Amino acid sequence: MPAPRRCKRKFAPPRFTMRMALDGAIPGRQVGAMTDAITPPRDTARQLFMAGVAAADPSGAVRRALETAPVAAPPGGRLVVIALGKAALGMARAAMAAARPDAVLVVTNYENAAELPGAQVMASGHPVPDARGEAAARRVEALLGDLGPGDRVLALISGGGSALLPAPAPGLTLEDKARVNRLLLTSGAEITEMNLVRQQLSRLKGGGFLRAAAPAGVTALILSDVIGDDLRVIASGPTVAPIGTQAEARAALQARGIWEDLPESVRAHLSAPSEAPDLPKADNRLIGSNAQSVAAMAAAAPDAQVIEAPLEGDVAEAAARIAALGPGTWLMGGETTVVLRGTGRGGRNQELALRVALLAEERGWAPGWVFLSGGTDGRDGPTDAAGGLVDAGTPGRIRAAGLDPQALLARNDSYATLHAAGDLLMTGATGTNVADLQVLIRPR
Repeated sequence: MPAPRRCKRKFAPPRFTMRMALDGAIPGRQVGAMTDAITPPRDTARQLFMAGVAAADPSGAVRRALETAPVAAPPGGRLVVIALGKAALGMARAAMAAARPDAVLVVTNYENAAELPGAQVMASGHPVPDARGEAAARRVEALLGDLGPGDRVLALISGGGSALLPAPAPGLTLEDKARVNRLLLTSGAEITEMNLVRQQLSRLKGGGFLRAAAPAGVTALILSDVIGDDLRVIASGPTVAPIGTQAEARAALQARGIWEDLPESVRAHLSAPSEAPDLPKADNRLIGSNAQSVAAMAAAAPDAQVIEAPLEGDVAEAAARIAALGPGTWLMGGETTVVLRGTGRGGRNQELALRVALLAEERGWAPGWVFLSGGTDGRDGPTDAAGGLVDAGTPGRIRAAGLDPQALLARNDSYATLHAAGDLLMTGATGTNVADLQVLIRPR
């Protein structure tokens, strides 16, 4: 684990307190100031997480971006807004207030979908693409295809867009793409690998959106859900050049050992000769990221220590790195991966939390510690939980429920395990997505 950035003041966990929540990310909650009351560590961890989520508020990010550099239709032309991803609704709402577009299309996941007066809202499946997503892709292509050189597109892009807008390449079906997606999810492939493949199977990803919009100009405001903020990876890069080639996608699938499991049509497509056409230029602007949310957590906890390097890689290795940390409050962000070896239900954040709880028990940590790992979108894998919030009592509560935590972990059943302990982190859909955030509090 790289050396953390340390704050100047000494950490004093018994008096560490805060009352905060979301400013716009979840309706009905507001961020407040520190109070004099002592806040239990579990509440503190949750509050810090929510401060990070609040920093990724999509409406505020779009509003600030358009105040800095406004986007408008050329004289005599039209301005069309297309918002794509889990944060699409909030981004579109802010753009409509600031830019006065002629048409607005929003494509988001079912949990975040809601009516937006003046816009067409289409909901589709995530993380596995579905028929409604394919219909949304056709609607996007129809809207872009109607534009001319005097028009402009404002693309609002956030995490989740890759699955939400499936546009199978010629010769492929939606089921072909869904099967590839499932294989990638269970193989342990990290997001760059996944989107390298997805781009080669799509009409809109890897710059396909730009080709469909031409000759209209495109400005894209992008909320990053990937570590390192590679624009080619976010939502599979609809407004930027692809990550790689068909040959590189084929090699990645072979390296993961899933090439032979792919549909024959996909193998044929990735094996055929291809030549990528020139890509039109776009004005791409990054307006929010995981690093900014970690910084917001740090601002809310000035005595905490920040792990600057993102938490990535295999979830078991990430848990071991966290378990090696000493006393104090530690803040970090990233996105781990899980190789599915069982038939259980859960997500990377729930499994990470469970693994940390078991390692802490094994290493004899003193009571009073808590660890939180959560997805900023409010959903961890195919579950209704954002992640897990565990403490020294977690393993005991699991066993008291008659369950073997190690056995459940071996079959990737972290959801049932944490549910038995009462340690699922539940936030509901947040309307944003900048990957994952973690908080560890260990008293001295």
